Amino acid sequence: MNELKWLAFEVTPKCNLNCIHCRTNANANLNEVLTYKQITQTIEDIDKRYKPVIVLTGGEPLLRSDIFEIAYFAKSKNWRVGLATNGTLVDEKLSLKIKAYFDIVSLSLDGSTAQIHDNFRAQEGAFDATINAAKLLAKHDIPFIINSSFTKRNQHDIENTYKLAKSLGAKSWYMFIIVPTGRGENLQSELISKNDYYKILKWHFKLELQEKTMFIRPTCAPEYYAIVDLYTKTHNVEDIRRSLSFSTGGAKGCIAGQSIAFIAFDGSVKPCSYFLRSAGNIIQNSFLDIWDNSPIFQNLRDFSKYTGKCKTCDYISMCGGCRARADAYFGDYLAIDPYCLFWSKNAGK
Repeated sequence: MNELKWLAFEVTPKCNLNCIHCRTNANANLNEVLTYKQITQTIEDIDKRYKPVIVLTGGEPLLRSDIFEIAYFAKSKNWRVGLATNGTLVDEKLSLKIKAYFDIVSLSLDGSTAQIHDNFRAQEGAFDATINAAKLLAKHDIPFIINSSFTKRNQHDIENTYKLAKSLGAKSWYMFIIVPTGRGENLQSELISKNDYYKILKWHFKLELQEKTMFIRPTCAPEYYAIVDLYTKTHNVEDIRRSLSFSTGGAKGCIAGQSIAFIAFDGSVKPCSYFLRSAGNIIQNSFLDIWDNSPIFQNLRDFSKYTGKCKTCDYISMCGGCRARADAYFGDYLAIDPYCLFWSKNAGK
C-alpha cells in the first residue's frame, strides 16, 4: 500500500507576482474555486488513513483570507503544516502570526542578486522583500527552507544562490530543475541542457557530501539518485543519506503519486505539482478514492507499465524518471525522462 506522506494543497490561484515559470499561470485577477468547507472536508477524508505533511501553496497562499483558519484545522488533526510563499508579503506582524499557525515556511529565491531574482519573478523589488522575509523568519526562530528554480538564464548563479540560502539560515535548500508546464511552457529554449544538467548534479552531490549544517537536495531531478549510486561505487565514497522532517518522504527519485500528491486550486488531484494530467477532482470524488483507484496513480506505482528503456532500467525503482517531464516532452507520462542518460533524439520510446 502506498502511503501518502506529503501533500501540496494549492488553496488559491491568486498571486501578486507573474513568475516566468509558474505552473499555475497564477495572477492577481484569478478567483478561488474551493471553499473552506471543501478544503477541510478533504483534510478530514485523508485523515481517516494518513497524516501527511501538508504544504499550503498557491499562487500566493497569504492572499487567501482564511489561510490561517485552514492551517489551524490541519494542525488540529496533528498534521505538520507548511506554508509555501514567495515571501514578498511577510512583514513583522505577519511573521508572528505565521509562527503561531505553521510549523515551517518555504520561500522562493531564484538568484543571489536582485537583478537575477526580480527578472525571474517579473517584479522589481521581489528580491529585497524575500530577503527581508527570510530575516524576519530567522529573527523569530521560524524554521524555513528556500526553493530555487533554474533555467539557462540563472544557472550560472546556482552556487551563489546556495551560499545565500545558507547565510540566511535556511534549514534546507532545494534546487529545482524546471519542468516546462504552465507558463514554463514558454521556456523550452531556456531549459538547462542535458550535459549541463549532469554537471550540475555531480557538483551538487560533491557539495552534499561536504554540507553539514543545511539539508540540500535537487528537486525534479530523479537521475540524481542514479548518479549518487554510480559515483559512490566508482569513487569509494560513502553516501550519507539525510532527510529533512518536512521533506517529501523518501531518498529516491520521482515519487509522484507514490508517496506525494498535489491538489490544484480547482480541486483536481495530480501526482505532483508539475503533472499535466488530472487523476480526478475532490469536488466529484473523495481524495482517498482518487488516491486508491485512479489509473494514473496505479500506473505510476507499477514500474512494469513504464515504457522504453525505463521498463528495463536497473535504476527504475531508485530514479523512476521525472514523469511530469516525460509527459511534457512526449505526451506520455510513462515514457523515458528526456534528461535520462540513455535517451537521445533518435532513441525513440
